[in-house]
Amino acid sequence: MHNLQMVDLKRQYLKIKPEIDAAIHQVIDSTMFIGGSDVTHLATELAAYVGVQHVIPCANGTDALQIALMALGLKPGDEVITPSFTYIATVEVVALLGLTPVFVDVHPDTFTMNVESVRAAITPSTKAIIPVHLYGQCADMEPLMALAEAHNIPLIEDNAQAIGGNYTFSDGKTAKTGSMGTISCTSFFPSKNLGCYGDGGAIFTNDSVLAEKLKMIANHGQKVRYYHEMVGCNSRLDTIQAAILRIKLRHLDSYCDARRAAADYYDQAFANNPKITTPFRAPNAVHVFHQYTLKVNGVDRNDLQKQLATRSIPSMIYYPVPCHKQQMLEAFGTADNDLPVTNMLQDCVISLPIHTELTEEELSYITKNVLELIG
Repeated sequence: MHNLQMVDLKRQYLKIKPEIDAAIHQVIDSTMFIGGSDVTHLATELAAYVGVQHVIPCANGTDALQIALMALGLKPGDEVITPSFTYIATVEVVALLGLTPVFVDVHPDTFTMNVESVRAAITPSTKAIIPVHLYGQCADMEPLMALAEAHNIPLIEDNAQAIGGNYTFSDGKTAKTGSMGTISCTSFFPSKNLGCYGDGGAIFTNDSVLAEKLKMIANHGQKVRYYHEMVGCNSRLDTIQAAILRIKLRHLDSYCDARRAAADYYDQAFANNPKITTPFRAPNAVHVFHQYTLKVNGVDRNDLQKQLATRSIPSMIYYPVPCHKQQMLEAFGTADNDLPVTNMLQDCVISLPIHTELTEEELSYITKNVLELIG
């Protein structure tokens, strides 16, 4: 059996090595390391896959979120509603731009933004809402979109963990995650379902005016070289990463299928243990399992993690400290916010290995040991 990893990028690479190596060598031969044709082609292919009109590749997922907020023209003090139970980047960019994060709770089953919590948090100062598709589960977008439209508030989808997922509306219409917001953002960090071999990100929109502004901000605020119309930043996806992503995009659906198959195995193995709650799969969304995250009940979660490590089984806690309690945000005075579900989840979630190369032997070893340790 291979050494277990949370994500086994080496084995994934070896399966597509000829395609990847050829793509990288082609870029090196061209010497078009910045702004090469692969960047343009990737944007077109991503737009077709997700079902949007415009894709702007950028340097990473955090930049994507920052550029999205900048493009909306928000001013210091404007409020941005976001879940606290998310990776810090979602909130970090809000604080970085001098905006005010307003934290809302999440559903205990999907771990995504609670619509009623959002409704209660809206004020005249609310200028954006950022739903996060956490762990590969799409947030409940239909009521969020209706709420945002009623208040004329832009939605920024944080799709860093759920690219490839689907959402079904009440009328039967389906949409890809990343296609439903005013602006949507994703990350191509190597461990993501669609990951490159370094840093990378992208911004998605159907608004042509916003798309032009997003492109300018990501390129020093310029449309014509050396003529800078607005304050921007330098956020580019390099051509080698774009070439790698073009190859991996062709495999994304099969990667998502492999992750779901591993999740199915876990679900069946843990189904009858009262101390384990397996990930909820919303009936109106297709989960892509960026993480496989359990809730454990009546179990010392931290001790379980230590005991798994002694048996060479990696695990992760996403996230041990929710954003509203982070020291970097203490100036906003949010540490005592009433977020009972978020506060509960921080103490009971644990994520097991999930990736495209997991074998039945590996899954059996992991599940047997988890069950043995939990009792």
